[in-house]
Amino acid sequence: MYAPEANGPRSSVGGSIEPGAGAHVPLVISCALGVLAALVPIVWEWGFSVDDALITGRVAANLAHGFGHRFNTHGPVVDAVTPLGFEYLLAPFAKQGPLAAMYFAKWSGAASGLFAGALLGREIGRSDGGARRYVPFLALLPLALSAPFGAWCDAGMETGLVVLLATAAITVRSPASLLFAGIAAALRPELCPWVATLLAGHLATTRPSRRRVSLSTAFAVGPPLVVALARLAWFGHAVPLSFFAKPSDAEHGLRYVLGALIWTGAPALVVAPWTFRRLDPRSRVVLVAAMVHVASLVVAGGDWMTLFRLFVPMLPGLLLVGARVLALSSLWASLVRWGVAVGTSAVLFADTGAVARRVLASRLALIDEARPVLAGYHRVAALDVGWVGAATDADVVDLAGVTDEVVARFPGGHTSKRLPERFLESRNVDALVLLGERTPTPDGALDATRFARAVEARAAREAMGSGFRFKASLNLAGTTQKYLVYERKE
Repeated sequence: MYAPEANGPRSSVGGSIEPGAGAHVPLVISCALGVLAALVPIVWEWGFSVDDALITGRVAANLAHGFGHRFNTHGPVVDAVTPLGFEYLLAPFAKQGPLAAMYFAKWSGAASGLFAGALLGREIGRSDGGARRYVPFLALLPLALSAPFGAWCDAGMETGLVVLLATAAITVRSPASLLFAGIAAALRPELCPWVATLLAGHLATTRPSRRRVSLSTAFAVGPPLVVALARLAWFGHAVPLSFFAKPSDAEHGLRYVLGALIWTGAPALVVAPWTFRRLDPRSRVVLVAAMVHVASLVVAGGDWMTLFRLFVPMLPGLLLVGARVLALSSLWASLVRWGVAVGTSAVLFADTGAVARRVLASRLALIDEARPVLAGYHRVAALDVGWVGAATDADVVDLAGVTDEVVARFPGGHTSKRLPERFLESRNVDALVLLGERTPTPDGALDATRFARAVEARAAREAMGSGFRFKASLNLAGTTQKYLVYERKE
């Protein structure tokens, strides 16, 4: 964020972290180190994506073809995507369908991650002078081994852009820094408490004029407020549809944030209670804002996706403060923190990260295999509607409610919705795609197959008495599971 002083170090949240008195690392070297650190996980995790990326991609494709903000071409206007507005950025590149939109989002997310790395490297290079000016760059190694950072910049979702906005919010030296934070919160509503903390810290550390207080507040609060009002006017609710479709609880949220704090590496760099008192005000505000975000994730119930997606926007800020801690701490304390950060990052990078990088290839093979199987149907019901929507132009009935206002409000979680009686019949479903938990019998009999999620088992029970018969099984590479396709036989 911006401070009005013309001379001396800036005292706002988003400026560099207290430049030292000595020589600084050349700007080109600083940025290059940041880009290199970001590039390694982005390249490693290029093969990662998630089903939700194709949901946004299908909405973007319908926008591109003039059908409006719909998941199904002939369906109702529906919220369907948490980052409201992101689908409009994808629409010009989505005329070839959901996969084209997803690939543009992947490339733009990767570019955003590299830009964020450059901003981070630049600020680390300005954080200290003298003989130890290269020490803070050790904080970039956990970034280079960060599977969460690479995966979510590559996922084909909005996270890469949000990471860039969150990084700009704590590095750009202008009033626009709070605007970047506000836009990030507009895309990801769980960031609102984080933005509020940055705003409070900015006002407390800069003592701006009344006009600048109003401007800063408008920048921080305006974008998420505009999106909330747009949702309310357009869809009838101010919060994303996923709030209703994917209910969670604080217990799950606590497990989620504990995993993020342990395995993402960066938090280990800032566990320095004695050094905290020596940090400049800006660093303390960034750190407190990250802690507030952790608390908000606990309350929100975390996330159901792998590799701590909702925590990733905090990584650049934690690494920036971690770089300052490395510059201030004793050698042995710094080595211990740095070793823990690198070690935990490396474990996740080699374990879950290695598995995640093969997800997209598996999904693309599944889509190719499903296209001829699903051809000719009018309404296909499924839980994983992203890849199904990329495999068929038919209307997709969402058993999880992520793209369906009515199903979203059914009791149960997004994998355990309690469907009413004769639900498939009321929706005129003529094909059903369910994930089998184990290898099915040769005839795929509904009464002899165990399904992976509760809502699929409920749909299968209705299908048994509604004339559905097994048609085909689809391989899910890398697992023992298969998707089973059933069609209605009158």
